[in-house]
Amino acid sequence: MIYRVTARFRNERTIELFRLLTDGSIAAQDPDGREIVASLNRAVMTGVDVVRWSEMCFCEPPLAHERSTVLDRYFDSITTEPIGAYEQYEGESFVEYLSKLREVVDGGSDRRSDRRKAGMYGSARRSVQDDGS
Repeated sequence: MIYRVTARFRNERTIELFRLLTDGSIAAQDPDGREIVASLNRAVMTGVDVVRWSEMCFCEPPLAHERSTVLDRYFDSITTEPIGAYEQYEGESFVEYLSKLREVVDGGSDRRSDRRKAGMYGSARRSVQDDGS
């Protein structure tokens, strides 16, 4: 079964999630690591900290294993809706968003200021509004 997944990303875990997605750690997870990575590579930002993607899963309830091993650590308010096939959504690539936040955190000399700019402490947020779909 394929699901449309919508969730709220926890910005304070940006560096950790980006590292695990790009170093092969999540992909090596059996049985669903490669699907988690592929799904998050399809994911887009659809609003302030809101991420949407499509993912194949055979768990009951949907994404049970994925949530227990990866998703619940990095996302809140996860919802799923069955769909017929993988979908593409409008918005900024989630992986590119993670990369930009990581660069802000890693790149500046005043890391606390950079984290605020990146929304890491919740004081500054992206100005994109949730489209509600």
